[in-house]
Amino acid sequence: MADGKPLVLDVDGTFLRTDMLVESFWAGMGKRPLATLAASLRNLGNRPRLKAELARIGQPRTDLMPVKPEIAELARVARGEGREVVFASASDRGLVEQLAADHGLEGRVFGSEAGVNLKGVAKAEALVAAYGEGGFDYAGNEAADRAVWERADTAIVVGDAGSARALAAAGKPVQSYDGAWRWSDLARALRPHQWVKNILLLLPMVAAHDFTWATLGMVILGMICFSAAASSIYVANDLLDLEADRLHESKCRRPFAGGSVPLIVGMAAGAGAGTVALAGSALLGPGMLSITGFYMLLSLAYSLRLKRFRWIDIVILAGLYTLRVVAGAAVTGLSVSGFLIGVIFPAFVALGAVKRLTEVTRAETDERLPGRGYARGDRSKLLNLALAGVAGAVLSFLAYGFSPQAIGLYPDRVFLWLAALPMLLWLIRMVRLGYEGRQDYDPILFAMRDKRGIGLLLICLASLFFASGLWEGVF
Repeated sequence: MADGKPLVLDVDGTFLRTDMLVESFWAGMGKRPLATLAASLRNLGNRPRLKAELARIGQPRTDLMPVKPEIAELARVARGEGREVVFASASDRGLVEQLAADHGLEGRVFGSEAGVNLKGVAKAEALVAAYGEGGFDYAGNEAADRAVWERADTAIVVGDAGSARALAAAGKPVQSYDGAWRWSDLARALRPHQWVKNILLLLPMVAAHDFTWATLGMVILGMICFSAAASSIYVANDLLDLEADRLHESKCRRPFAGGSVPLIVGMAAGAGAGTVALAGSALLGPGMLSITGFYMLLSLAYSLRLKRFRWIDIVILAGLYTLRVVAGAAVTGLSVSGFLIGVIFPAFVALGAVKRLTEVTRAETDERLPGRGYARGDRSKLLNLALAGVAGAVLSFLAYGFSPQAIGLYPDRVFLWLAALPMLLWLIRMVRLGYEGRQDYDPILFAMRDKRGIGLLLICLASLFFASGLWEGVF
């Protein structure tokens, strides 16, 4: 690398572990979705104007965008040597200037503006006009940067092994950096550990004591569809929540917020998962397709807007869990008891309140949570809502014991009513731990690791087993 020559850094995928155009789109979708979609459609053929419009609507926070540490270190060393370090990006010039200010880079900035998309040859011409042929070192990350590397003194190649080999073969000094993302990080973004929640599709089958292989097979297919649907929404939610996640103590390490997976890759994966969910549901019947489609639309509405409204967001969360039970009935053709819904919905209202209760208890300030409508002052109200949900679930469960369905399915109803006690203790335990801030941010995943809680649930299930009389055919 030649001493004293300016170091010119591309931004998207080079200095940053993200892309500012895509960041602007998702920031806009979170703030003004209709305006963002309209601007995107209106300016599809005009890239500079598209970038400027989305930057204006979304106003993404460039100071929170993840950087590549090795390129940031390269820039730090260059500045220490007294060299000029500048950004040259095809992103909107205003955003590039904002990013330069965030990182203390003063002086020239190159970006797209006034009808000029500063990419490839256009960027090369601008840099040669400023510094002369071979008068700068350039760091980039994609094939479009070859036009710039060829006219730079040293080519700094990030994650494009093919271009690095071609440049080296042509005699160009090359410095390479790894920029690959890992499939394991993409899998983490799809949150397969959350698929366990789809076990709720089994409840209609279990409640009806229909344990045939045919019924189980249909439920498993339904669970696969709902898992794909959930993953597609998790991706959309993470893309909409980039700013809030980056301000969060643990969510900042999520693949998209942390930059370990490109946003465009996440968009493709989310669209693919959604397609699998809808296509699979269509094969299972119009009822299942309708429920899956409604689940995805409601989840998307929650991610776009509803999660920002206090109390409404908890009701929506409970409704999304309840839809899984309805899906389990739809895919098997079994009926859903009103009592079963009466237990599930308030129980998940309680757990939704516990989720928010944990967040506000662990908050470090009295300000509202990023992207949410709650603050520490809502702690007592959330506790009351959680306890109301607990009471509603347990009372509905006890009332179920007097129903004709329970009389037919549970000959030993004393055990059925006794099952309400470990259920009550488990729900109270979840509320207490949330109030004390001793859970993580997902009560369902916490419950899977909580040995005492699992013990209470097993006692509840054992009591239901004895109440059903099924044990007589086993022992």
